Amino acid sequence: MTNLKNPSTVWHYAKRESSWIEVLETFCFSLASADVRDELSCSICLNIYTDPVTLRCGHNFSPGVYDRALDTQEASGIYTCPECREEFEERPLLYTSIALRNIAEHFQTVQPESVILCTYCNHSPTPARKSCLSCKVSLCERHLRVHSKSREHVLAEPTASIEDKKCSIHKKTLEYYCLEDATFICVTCCLASEHQGHQVELLEEAAKKKKDKMNILLRNLNSKKAETEKKFQDLQEGRRRVQEKAAGIRKRVTVIFRDIKRQLEDLEKKVLNDISKQQDVVTSTASNLIQQLEVQKDEIYSKILYVKELCNMTEAVAILQEQESNGDHFCGFLRGEYEDERGNANKVDTVDNLDEDLISETLLQGLSQILKNSKKGIHVQVPTDIHLDVNTACKNVKISHDLKTASWSQTKLNRPETTRRFQDPQVLSSRSFSTGRHYFEVETSKTGNWRVGLCYPSIDRNGHQSWIGDNKKSWCLRKVYYNNSNLYSVMHDSKVIQLPQQLSSHKFRVYLDYEAGQLCFYEVNDSIRHLHTFTTTFIEPLHAAFCVLKDGCIKISS
Repeated sequence: MTNLKNPSTVWHYAKRESSWIEVLETFCFSLASADVRDELSCSICLNIYTDPVTLRCGHNFSPGVYDRALDTQEASGIYTCPECREEFEERPLLYTSIALRNIAEHFQTVQPESVILCTYCNHSPTPARKSCLSCKVSLCERHLRVHSKSREHVLAEPTASIEDKKCSIHKKTLEYYCLEDATFICVTCCLASEHQGHQVELLEEAAKKKKDKMNILLRNLNSKKAETEKKFQDLQEGRRRVQEKAAGIRKRVTVIFRDIKRQLEDLEKKVLNDISKQQDVVTSTASNLIQQLEVQKDEIYSKILYVKELCNMTEAVAILQEQESNGDHFCGFLRGEYEDERGNANKVDTVDNLDEDLISETLLQGLSQILKNSKKGIHVQVPTDIHLDVNTACKNVKISHDLKTASWSQTKLNRPETTRRFQDPQVLSSRSFSTGRHYFEVETSKTGNWRVGLCYPSIDRNGHQSWIGDNKKSWCLRKVYYNNSNLYSVMHDSKVIQLPQQLSSHKFRVYLDYEAGQLCFYEVNDSIRHLHTFTTTFIEPLHAAFCVLKDGCIKISS
């Protein structure tokens, strides 16, 4: 008997014994029968793969399960493969294994119990091509060729329950489908039973119509599947780009800090060296003064002895004669001694003074230079300067003299009619963006309703499709005052996404990355909080767009 557990053996056997269709079915049957479930199952969750992801080492896992495994490894900073324990420096990128996914899907559709075997193939199990409802047997391709082709023999798709293909009342083959009762019937049911006069169709025709409907549904599902897979791939690609960008930023920041540490060490050495130099100068001055004072001290000691001798003399004439002979010298000594003491005192006062101001100045200049050098490696983006375009402003929108503030006006302003002017209370910026990264910030009124965002210049200027957020050409953050509370949402193509956060600030940031196709909204308070990001592919230049309804006001921050 042929070994059906070995797909290779079955393949060669089927090629020799059967048609190519039977070869494929035989091979799929053997594949389903073989012990391959383990190879198509995730080693973590033990379920058969649906959308398996592949690591660099070649092992596969269910995506959600392995994501959670990576999350648990994140705290340690070391990511490993659960199978081979290979380590990754960064969080590994996950790629969908399309081939493995298709194999797993096919495996689940081809199960051994769903395969009908030929009744006559006793030497080896062979998948049946048809079942004869008259003979109540199933036939493979080889036995089907020699089976009777008479009308009494009704052939149908392979089935294990042939009796179910016959009418339970008349014991005749079910050939028709009653549309009114949605049930299978035989020819006798059509002519002489409760189905008489009902609208019926041949099973093949009814099945064809059903298959046509299923094909339409299948096309729609495949279209939805393709759309979902594209979104999935886009998200994976976006996550990969973010991971790569984060890795690049980490490396750059590491280099910056390493450089800062080196510069700080150099600055520390320089400042300490300056302190040592000042110390050496002061110490040398002090040493010279000490030597001078030692000499002076010896001289004073000698003079003291001399004066003591004079004081001990008893003869007046001798005392006076000694004074006269040494008077000038003695007076000069006294005079010089006073001058030396005064001069040395002034010098001594400066011995313990280091120039701390000079040291501080050197330190501050060094730190300032380090900060200046560090900024070269850090991307510091400044707000984009934009102004409002009066030629696009609705007559009910008041524009400030500096072209920075748009507010609601009850009375219509006297402005000329132009094709660029909005008929609803909106206004665009004079500047457009067709490349690069930009952001601007706005301060909004606490009262009134408003919208702020970006739009294409081709947006309508009148009608419902002209409101920013209500068409495919614009994106916005919106505030609506409703039931004594402010409701915030983002809009695009009339689709409203309510923001769950309770916003406390009235200042917002609009960020655009044109090439990446990202438009982000942030709340600006003591810190910056992300609200929502739109991702698309921009096909036109973009203008900042503002809408102010009654009591509404928007000011572009300078």
